[in-house]
Parts: sequence; C-alpha cells; structure tokens
Amino acid sequence: MRAGALSRAVRSGAGTVAVAGLALMLGAHPVYADDSRTGGGTGTGGTGTGGTGTPAAGGDSAKGAVGAHVRITRSTLGSGAATSRATSSDVGWKPPVCWYEPMYTSREYEEFITSAYAGAGEPAASYAKRRADEDFHKDDKGLWWQVKFRDDDFSAECPVTTDNWEIWVPPVDPAPDPHKLTPEILSELAYNATVLPTPPVVLKPGAGRLVVNLGTRVTLDGDFGRVWTTAALDHKGVRMAATTVATPVALRVDAGTADADPRSCTYDLVERGGGYTVDSAGAGCEVTYRRSSGDAAYPFRASITWKVTWTDSADPDGPARAPGLPDGLSTVEQDVTVREIQALNRARVTRGSAGRVHRVG
Repeated sequence: MRAGALSRAVRSGAGTVAVAGLALMLGAHPVYADDSRTGGGTGTGGTGTGGTGTPAAGGDSAKGAVGAHVRITRSTLGSGAATSRATSSDVGWKPPVCWYEPMYTSREYEEFITSAYAGAGEPAASYAKRRADEDFHKDDKGLWWQVKFRDDDFSAECPVTTDNWEIWVPPVDPAPDPHKLTPEILSELAYNATVLPTPPVVLKPGAGRLVVNLGTRVTLDGDFGRVWTTAALDHKGVRMAATTVATPVALRVDAGTADADPRSCTYDLVERGGGYTVDSAGAGCEVTYRRSSGDAAYPFRASITWKVTWTDSADPDGPARAPGLPDGLSTVEQDVTVREIQALNRARVTRGSAGRVHRVG
C-alpha cells in the first residue's frame, strides 16, 4: 500500500471502476469510519474522570462502525449539553481515508478468496490466482489484513491498488506498511469522532437588545470538563487503542461585522467548581458595535478552543504521545440585533444662557 498508487489509478474513470469493482467482487463490504451515521455512542462515565463509555453502534460490515472491528467510546458531556462534532483548528488536517485491519487467518482467507472469487472476471480473477500461487501463506504464522474505508467514496485518496487489497502481516513485521492500523491512526479516528459541547454563552444585554457604542458583556458557565474519545481494536489477538483527550482552554467571540471595535475578543477559561467560566467584565476586551444592524442581524459567533492530546491506550490519564493533534473547536452562532439609542449616541447637550437644557441631533 504505497502513497500515490491509487491516486494515479483513480485519476481515470477506469481506475475508479477497477478499485470499486474489486471491492464488490471480493465480497468485502466496505466498512465506514463515520459513526455519526448511527448517532455514535455516548459514554456513561463522568467527563474528565476516566469513566467507562458505551461503544458506538455498528457491525462487522455495516455503516456505523469505525472499520470492521474498531470501536468508539466517548465520555459523558454533561446533562442536557448541546453538542457538535469537533472541528480542527488546522483547516488542512484530515482524518485517515483508509487503513488495514487484521481480518483473516490464512485458512479463513483461503476460504474467503475461493468463495468470493468463484467465477469472477478481471481483475478479481488474476488477484485470486496470485493469492492461490502464494498458497495463502497457509504454513506461515501471521494474519491477513484488509483495507477499510472511512466513507463510501472509493475514489478518495486511498493509496490502495488492486494488487494489495489485503496484505500478509507476520507476527514480527520487518517492514510495516505505513497504512497498517497503529495507535497513531486510531488517535486520528478518535479525533474525527470526538463530540464536544457547544459554548453556553450568555450576552448582556441580550442578543436582541444590544446597543451601539455599549460593550457587549459575555459570560460562560459550563458544567463540562475535559472530553475523551477512545478508538480501540481487539480482533484475532491484535489489541490496540488510542484515546484523545480534549481540554477547554479559551473562548473566542466574533461580532460578525466589521462595524465593531474590537471585532473579536479571546478570553482564557477559568476552571471552577468542576466546570469552566468566563466573564468579560473587567477583561479589557468587550466587542462594541459601532453601527446598528438595522432591519437585519449580525451573526455573533462563539468558539471554544480545546487542547487535544492522545494516549496509546484506553486510559485518558495515560502519558501524552507524539505526534500531536491540532486543537479542536466547538462553535455556536446566533443572530444579534443592535439598536441605536438616541440619548446615548446622537444627543449633544448644550446649556443656554437661561440654564435650560437643549437637545441637539
């Protein structure tokens, strides 16, 4: 499984058909790594306590599982918390498109190939003959690992060809394939499956009563703590796991218009009473609108930045491993209306010779 091999093949329609067609002829149902298709699973342990979670739904060949035998477990996010999929602060980051998982013993693989390829045309027939010429590694110790996909787009950038739909992996692998499942790959799958609470921000004045030239006070009082997600595999004697741990560190708010000064503010989160709080009063930065929203509204956005680390086990308290993962973001957006109050923004007061107050403008 070499990088670029499939990308060269799938640039033509024939290459795409060959890869997708081989999947069907093999009888190897594609297995998907987006467990949001079934709603995933929500852990039952306390957030930040390393509690035991509930695995996401999914079977060996059904949408909803992450790979054939990879299972996702999540920590609890707090009672009634609004949630959303984590997004990466690095717009260039992408989760794995595909990877190899252990699937068959040598005898199981022989049975699979001979049954799935009976009467098959090309390229499957040649593929089956090549495996038969290898005698399916029947007398060798090891396992056949098969490619699994993150989604059902076979033309995605998966570096697999019709020559290596499966790979033979001995107990001691002298030259591991770079796309063979590892804790690092599991950490990326766990990151991609992470669900975070959206920022429970409160605006003062309220979202429908903001005022030109009056600072917008932002408060946040969340009962959430760190969030962990585990991706684990336990099949055919191969056991590995990785756990991502997301810890909230900052809140950023954006006014949604250039007619604000400042347009955005960032506040450090303060841990208190098992949760995290923010109060912009006295923080030296409050979004202040300089123009009314008129008959429309401004899209006010609030985002929590989460520092994400990972461990090479199912223990969220294990030592952090390298390479690191990008920060995660959870975001909420709401429309705000901004009014202009004459008494505050346009009135100029002059005092006449008789001491009477005159309002101008």
